[in-house]
Amino acid sequence: MTAPTAPLDWILDADPLPDADLTAQAKRCLLDLVGVAAGATRTDLAGHARRFARSQHGGDRPLLFADGRASPTGVALHGAWLIDALDAHDGQVLTKGHAGVALLPGLLALPEVERLSGRDVLGLLTLGYEVATRAGIALHAVSPDYHTSGAWNALGVAAMAGRLMGLDAHRLHHALGIAEFYGPRSQMMRCIDHPTMLKDGSGWGAMTGVSAALLARDGFTGAPALTVTDPGVDALWADLGRRWYLHEQYFKAYPVCRWAQPAVEAVLSLRDRIGDPGDVSRIEIVTFHEARRLHVVHPASTEQAQYSLPWSVACALGRGTLDAEAVTLLEAPDLRDLASRVELQESEAFNARFPAERWASARLHLADGRVLESDPCEARGNPHNPLSDAELTAKYRALADPVLGERAERLRETILTLEDRPAGDLLALLGAPARG
Repeated sequence: MTAPTAPLDWILDADPLPDADLTAQAKRCLLDLVGVAAGATRTDLAGHARRFARSQHGGDRPLLFADGRASPTGVALHGAWLIDALDAHDGQVLTKGHAGVALLPGLLALPEVERLSGRDVLGLLTLGYEVATRAGIALHAVSPDYHTSGAWNALGVAAMAGRLMGLDAHRLHHALGIAEFYGPRSQMMRCIDHPTMLKDGSGWGAMTGVSAALLARDGFTGAPALTVTDPGVDALWADLGRRWYLHEQYFKAYPVCRWAQPAVEAVLSLRDRIGDPGDVSRIEIVTFHEARRLHVVHPASTEQAQYSLPWSVACALGRGTLDAEAVTLLEAPDLRDLASRVELQESEAFNARFPAERWASARLHLADGRVLESDPCEARGNPHNPLSDAELTAKYRALADPVLGERAERLRETILTLEDRPAGDLLALLGAPARG
């Protein structure tokens, strides 16, 4: 099959880190992903991921923040499962999903990473974001169904791995085709309606991307990747190196589904006016269709809590914030009571603005008869309303410090200066946390 030369040439030859702004953004993404991975080690899913990778993917590559070793495919699977276990990682609105969650584990999986400079690591991550994000937007354009992120972030991993392993254009073309064909085209809304450890398919996406590059290197052939080769998506790939989707990622303020976060902001905007949260008799949330389907009222698992708009709103109203503890400790009577008072409504105006924009408003009915109504709210952390570096650092520390102890600060300092270090300085800090 004939390979489209332009995207492949860019993937194989371009400098994916041409300026200081991209370098800084790549470090923000890396710091956020590593913090989420550390915080996620306390979830049940982390244990399942570790045991499966060690028992079924034997090898000699170290696992991210876990004891034991596995093959490159096992390391990729484990690492993406781990980051996905805590829904606090970065994303992009037009993909309706997440790239970095698969990219970092896919990069760490390969032994070739050990010979890289820190700048090379940041550059490959940037390259992965550019390919994965375009593949995600393209898949939504050519497919009638809404697939999980693993369906398209696998292509970003394959591109990154292909360049790292030195594939030529012919083999890279096949790697992308293998990744797209074998990528997990699972239906995202099933995961929303029935939250489980399946999450966003990114574990399988990372594993598929690494597998695709390894297979292509060995001469295994694949059908063309339509998200790259279909003429209908040519415009998406024509601006490689000019439009940087890395700058269009959002960072989450809270470890729950992005669709719940506008409602969280709406409730928080009213909290100072209510006194005792127990005085709220009804909580009306008006939002868009997809967010209304985050319907679980009393979550019985971390996964259900992360995909529950009522629980997210109850935690925000009852505690004044929404942190990792809120999605792991689920028996608080006051929060369960508040969650029972949440009523979800759908707005056609908000529906029309999705997915490029996600909005919600809140109306709180108080026991004294007052009704407080918020303005329409968006989630924070988008490029137009970004989290500050100080907020990202505070988020990182809240997630990483309890798990890594003093190593967390050394890891942060290493990431912030990574362009001037060897990759080994970073890799040395990503092993299993010390047991307390």
